[in-house]
Amino acid sequence: METNMGMIDRVIRVILALVVVTLIATGVISGILAIILGIFAAVFILTSVIGFCPLYKPFGIRTCQ
Repeated sequence: METNMGMIDRVIRVILALVVVTLIATGVISGILAIILGIFAAVFILTSVIGFCPLYKPFGIRTCQ
């Protein structure tokens, strides 16, 4: 699996995930929306750690140099 995410893309995803987690933890977001956004946050963290986004592959997107 080759890396297709640049550092800026990865940092933005981590920041968004942390914002979502904070909103869920403080109770601003709850219910089914919290579950859905929590799943997205987990996916963002995972893809940021491994540096590969499966949705970029079919479209030929590469944000890394």
